Amino acid sequence: MNRLSIPTSSGVRICLIAACWLVFISLLHLYLDWGGGARKIVRMGYMPVVTNLAAPVIDHETKNDNLHFEAVKFSSFSDMAQAFRSGAIQAAFIIAPLAIRLFEQGVPLKIVYIGNRNESTMVMRAGLTIESPLDLEGKTIAVPIRYSGQYLALRRYLRQNHLDASSVKTVEVPPPDMPAALASSQIDGYFVGEPFGSEAIANGIGKRFLNVEAIWPKFICNVLIVRTQLIRSHPQLVQTLVGMAAASGLWAQTHLQKAKGILSTYWGMVPQIIQYSFSHPKGRFRFDLYVPVAAELNEIVREMRRDNLLQTNVDVGAMVDNRFALAARKYFSGSVDNLSSIKWSLEKGLRIQAAQR
Repeated sequence: MNRLSIPTSSGVRICLIAACWLVFISLLHLYLDWGGGARKIVRMGYMPVVTNLAAPVIDHETKNDNLHFEAVKFSSFSDMAQAFRSGAIQAAFIIAPLAIRLFEQGVPLKIVYIGNRNESTMVMRAGLTIESPLDLEGKTIAVPIRYSGQYLALRRYLRQNHLDASSVKTVEVPPPDMPAALASSQIDGYFVGEPFGSEAIANGIGKRFLNVEAIWPKFICNVLIVRTQLIRSHPQLVQTLVGMAAASGLWAQTHLQKAKGILSTYWGMVPQIIQYSFSHPKGRFRFDLYVPVAAELNEIVREMRRDNLLQTNVDVGAMVDNRFALAARKYFSGSVDNLSSIKWSLEKGLRIQAAQR
């Protein structure tokens, strides 16, 4: 995979100035948002993928409230990780291996929620004859970032089919740029979270090669991470956020017409592509398994260590805080008909429970 070049000394000074400015702006936001005013804002980073649909839905539901969860869209996961590291955002719907890497690097965070399951797809360029694993040899496959479940799943798939990792060239491409890279033949295929796989398939530039659940059952793409300080100082806000995130996925499954209207506005994507991703095949996505489980995250850690993506054996138990998701699961289950009523109930009920812990 391509690596970034080391900046020159002048470049280092520019980076330091930019970093200091970012920290200053973050502290200013913190003062304005939490300095005693009536309105509170929690900034959440996200990418426009199905596993992160909770971010725009929650933003839409709370944008006029005294407690606003503001969704901040990023064009790459690396940019989102840097924003979280600096404190510019307090929460992030982020790709799971990258969250684990941030934790290993000492960033104070907790994994509090799992986005969804089974929503990543590997597509190959239309016109290529790709019918078996052997046909992948010599091809260029894009993944969102090396620290991604898609990268780990691709490596697992190659091992399962007795292919060396070097038989496929892997490159990093931000998900929104993947369809264009495929159409222009810069890459032969890509492994990504929906709806970007569906975008290529529906537009005729790609064809489905592999659904991730075929090789990794209950695959975790993205998780919600929250800064540890926010959990300590405002657990009731975190409870509301996690409860609404869990409700958003369940609501979207049964209210797709309204959900895709919200998502298309935030994502900048036509509703037909979102509809296609949910219906091909129908019922593929699972939003009910949102409680973080240490054993599942340990599986990701093992895969990362196998591929030399971690320097240490990460303590998953110290990284996971599933009490908010467990409380949400006790409070509601099954389909969700009214997000506004869920929000009201969370604010009046679950927030009190979290504060009393």
